[in-house]
Amino acid sequence: MTTGEHEPGTRRPDRELLDELGIRPSKALGQNFLHDPKIVRRIADAADLGPTDLVVEVGPGLGVLTAELARRAKRVVTVELDRRLAAYLRASFTDPPVEVCEADILEVDAGELIGRDDYKIVANLPYSIAAAAIEHLLEAGHPPTQLTVMVQREVAERIVARPPDMSVLAVAVQFFGRPRIVLRIGPGAFFPPPKVDSAVIRVDVDPSRPLTGNRRAAFFRLVRGGFSQRRKRLGNALAAALGSPKPDVEERLRRAGVDPDRRAETLTVDDWLAVERELGALAGAAA
Repeated sequence: MTTGEHEPGTRRPDRELLDELGIRPSKALGQNFLHDPKIVRRIADAADLGPTDLVVEVGPGLGVLTAELARRAKRVVTVELDRRLAAYLRASFTDPPVEVCEADILEVDAGELIGRDDYKIVANLPYSIAAAAIEHLLEAGHPPTQLTVMVQREVAERIVARPPDMSVLAVAVQFFGRPRIVLRIGPGAFFPPPKVDSAVIRVDVDPSRPLTGNRRAAFFRLVRGGFSQRRKRLGNALAAALGSPKPDVEERLRRAGVDPDRRAETLTVDDWLAVERELGALAGAAA
């Protein structure tokens, strides 16, 4: 890493540096820059990084977390949308090198940046795209083995929810792996401070995904259909979503071991997998 007044992690306050770079934190881009070194270390600890690990960092910002990741991992690739921040990062990280990809994470397959080796995701995700980014990262053709990401606390709690408080997001993340909240963070750890609390979740990705291809697509079509009318019985919601006779849908739900009177938020991922086995063909035909 370069030394001097611009060294990430030891430089002057964020406000000064951002002024010098000509950057005004953007609400649209969700730019709240992490600056608390204790939180940075705890995030890196939660990711359980070692000297052989490959890391993709999303939203590195001013590189405070990047510096800690580079000290611990074998290789770090960052994905940064803001061209000025990307240029700053390229100039700042030369020893050890950090690879900077100037791109929108929602348009990048993180696995392609690493190659075919195992890798981990570490990210301070903009709140506005957090849920979409997590699903996109988990659905990659070459997915990570683990995600350690900071999101709005409310989003974190939705992700780790259990019945009867499930959501499409909770089902989606828990389909791919095991999420847990590892750290809760107040607004003071950021510049500018957000108006909400944050949390870091870690998702240990299941290497043997339960469904692939058309069956996975049918699974998520059923989940979205079930949640499309949350206050309705599952039998009614799925019959409407699939355009199928309600008696047929309800009989298939019973065969899956799921009472048609239940509501979508009460089903576990295993329940939805059972529903897919009975209703997947109907969901595929309704696509």
